[in-house]
Amino acid sequence: MSPVATAPAHLRARDAQLRAAYLREVLDLLYPPPCFTDGAPGDDTDGRVAGAPVADYLVVPDLKRPRLLVPARSKRIAAAAVRRYAEPQGRIARLKRDAVVTALRSGASALLLRDRVRVYGPAAETIDGYLQRVLGAQVALSIHIGPARANRKPVLQLIARDGRTVGFGKLGTGPLTRRLVRAETAALNALAHAVVDDVTIPAVLHSGEWRGNQVLVQSALPVWQPRAPLAAERLGAAMRAVALCCGTSKGWLSTSPYWTELRERLSALTDRPEGAALAAAARDLAARAGDTDLRYGAWHGDWAPWNMAPLAGSLLVWDWERFTLGVPLGFDALHYELQRRIQTDPDAAAAVERTVTRAPVLLAPFEVPRAGAELTALLYLIDLAARYLADRQAEAGARLGVLGTWLLPVLVRRVEAFR
Repeated sequence: MSPVATAPAHLRARDAQLRAAYLREVLDLLYPPPCFTDGAPGDDTDGRVAGAPVADYLVVPDLKRPRLLVPARSKRIAAAAVRRYAEPQGRIARLKRDAVVTALRSGASALLLRDRVRVYGPAAETIDGYLQRVLGAQVALSIHIGPARANRKPVLQLIARDGRTVGFGKLGTGPLTRRLVRAETAALNALAHAVVDDVTIPAVLHSGEWRGNQVLVQSALPVWQPRAPLAAERLGAAMRAVALCCGTSKGWLSTSPYWTELRERLSALTDRPEGAALAAAARDLAARAGDTDLRYGAWHGDWAPWNMAPLAGSLLVWDWERFTLGVPLGFDALHYELQRRIQTDPDAAAAVERTVTRAPVLLAPFEVPRAGAELTALLYLIDLAARYLADRQAEAGARLGVLGTWLLPVLVRRVEAFR
């Protein structure tokens, strides 16, 4: 179950409105003029619909709450698009997914999926045409319509004629998302040469530009395979393997390259009240603990329950766009714990508090001494808050974009009490 699914009713309604608006934006991006669509909100075909469409999508679940567009021309491909896009986190979500898959396979989808979007125009001008040229193969696309976030971007599932998912595509469309897509491309290329025990990472199939947008196509991880139980020890060992995969360093916080880079990021945020408060908390923490020895390594950057799948033989881990070197060891464990708690706890501030409290246990696989555990947790919160502010998540409508309502109060109080 995603964090949005557990939100209050008014937030879910707001999420649906933002997704519907984003659907229009994505269609205009992927099928630019002279292409045009019929069926989506805001369409005005003006009598232009003629001939066979170049793309034909069913909207899951509907136009008022769009989450996925799946190809309508093939029952097999449509069912595969839903079945193999991702694995729902909760039992109810899985039951809903399976009902849609069954309806698509049987041809009874009209009972569940009543909304349809068709695209008309020259195929060569579309994202479909571009991908066919660069991949040398014809693939059908399904399109993910994600929740409101500053880093939201079009995500495409590429499906072969036999229903196999052959890859996933991401498009960076603005300054932030173009940078993130380039960063993920670089991370996947670097990790292809690293040894990361028990972790399977996508491979880069294509990278390039299309109409000014940064494009990454990566191989599909088999998220549809049966899950295996995930023990805390196994998860911690996998995170440790990522942390160590590119080497480590050690040194005082105040003289580390990490602190220098973090301080520069914070200085760019002080024109906003939340940024000024965050920078002040960071300076206070460095003054209290700058001579603490820490080890530094890599982290995935967004290792959360919805970005991984435990199989018997490997942990599948995707979304590497935040992969970073030179951070205090254990950031991934802290991030996973916080995101897991936020997913189920309506009190996000309490989730932050519990994550900091559990830091010694969470950081044990990284051999972080108990004396350095709370410091590492507070640095992680500062780092995460700086990301949220730099990305302008609040302005983008992200559910937890306003840090003053949950993260900052806990952070400031914990720093003031830190010894």
